[in-house]
Amino acid sequence: MVNRKPIFRYLVDTDMNVLHLYRTYFPDPPGGTQEAIRQICLATSQFGVKAKVFTLSPQPKPKLIHAEEAEVFRSWSWAAPASCDLGGVDSVVQFRTLSQWADVIHFHFPWPFADVLHVMGVCNKSTVMTYHSDIVKQKFLGYLYGPLMRHTLKKMGAVVATSPMYAASSRVLAQIVDSKKLRIIPLGIVDYASDSIEEGAEDNILDRLNLQNQPFLLSLGVLRYYKGLHTLLEAASTIKGNIVIAGSGPEGLALRAQADRLGCKNIIFAGQLTKSQKIILLRSCRALVLPSHVRSEAFGMVLVEASMFGKPMVCCEVGSGTSFVNSHGKTGFVVPPESPQELTKACNTLIHDLALAERMGAAARARYEYLFSGEALGLNYFNLYKEVSER
Repeated sequence: MVNRKPIFRYLVDTDMNVLHLYRTYFPDPPGGTQEAIRQICLATSQFGVKAKVFTLSPQPKPKLIHAEEAEVFRSWSWAAPASCDLGGVDSVVQFRTLSQWADVIHFHFPWPFADVLHVMGVCNKSTVMTYHSDIVKQKFLGYLYGPLMRHTLKKMGAVVATSPMYAASSRVLAQIVDSKKLRIIPLGIVDYASDSIEEGAEDNILDRLNLQNQPFLLSLGVLRYYKGLHTLLEAASTIKGNIVIAGSGPEGLALRAQADRLGCKNIIFAGQLTKSQKIILLRSCRALVLPSHVRSEAFGMVLVEASMFGKPMVCCEVGSGTSFVNSHGKTGFVVPPESPQELTKACNTLIHDLALAERMGAAARARYEYLFSGEALGLNYFNLYKEVSER
């Protein structure tokens, strides 16, 4: 069950070293899992946890980056078949060295090469794995990877699902992970909604996108195939407001071509945003729209960001954590995937009914503080680290 105890800020006199592993990390191209790791590092730091991140990069220079949340150690990514970065001998050597420093090693699934590192480099260290997503698209890779995946999952001290929905719907978690080792800890974000912004940034972004004094919807994130933005473009002509699509990614050109083909007059491609620009758009939008249509969208960190800013949301029911973050009828609307009509209905309701949007936004903020805040995230993972290290 999700930890629902009240969350307090308090000082902890326990020093604990935690090493995180994932295939890529900042400053390489951003993604939701990297941001989730960053937030776990930030949130647990207030409980006395010191974090390091080990990752691969096609250009690992410098090899060590001193980031706010952790020291980031990087080794060469020699190849990345099916988005599975592969390292060489140097990565094994680095990992073995870093694992000796750690009290707990925190794996982030899926990354098959991490399983190789686990076999070659870990002997007596406490281990935790956050299970971010099933392997959805690379079916053949998943078949080959199966035996090693099962071995690694069974060896973990604890496996974390990010929502009750994902824990219930994932066949891998149900069939392989011992129920006594399975935990549910929602992802979260340390609150930055009240952060200051660069002088002049607000007028710049709102004027540039022609968004002054009119309600608009915001879609935010890396432009990937599973984001369902093709459905949002199909619905655009019947949505009575502007739609800002912010971010960049592999689907960017195809989406712009689709928008041109459909003659979408209310679609605005904002491109990659600075932090100040993102804050301004989240503060100013009527609602956030995340039309992801497959389970590759395992949680939806942008939904947590919208909740943090007190904004209602529209997302799709894909059997993952998106409909856990966004509670249908309370913090927004959850609609069937790839349904332009239902997506239009939900979006227009929030555009036309400001009072409803504000009520749902307030409920979203309250849900954020209770389940997805930095305090909740940090306390839950700190307690889990203590549990596995004391066994």
